[in-house]
Amino acid sequence: MKQMDALSPVFAALADPTRRAIIARLAAGEATVNELAAPFEMSLPAVSKHLKVLERAGLISRGRNAQWRPCRLEAGPLRDVADWVEHYRRFWEQSFDRLDSYLKEIQSKERSDDA
Repeated sequence: MKQMDALSPVFAALADPTRRAIIARLAAGEATVNELAAPFEMSLPAVSKHLKVLERAGLISRGRNAQWRPCRLEAGPLRDVADWVEHYRRFWEQSFDRLDSYLKEIQSKERSDDA
């Protein structure tokens, strides 16, 4: 349950398409708030609110270089999400494998019934 508590703010942050776009941009490298805001039709304060959500979730950090405060991606929480999702990917793959085996079994029975 502790892992879920750590994942909840990350999932909440990733639920918004603007924040996902910001994460995608930061995957290419550091950027300023102005650079991150450029593709969006929203105010700088609105972008800053998105950045605060990402920062609270541990997905980004902000540095300080004189007056420039670059944002950078912190990928650790994304690894935690990927690990959590991986468990369910294996579940679905096993379910599909069982379904595939069942369908092959049915098809084999139909062929032997037709013969």
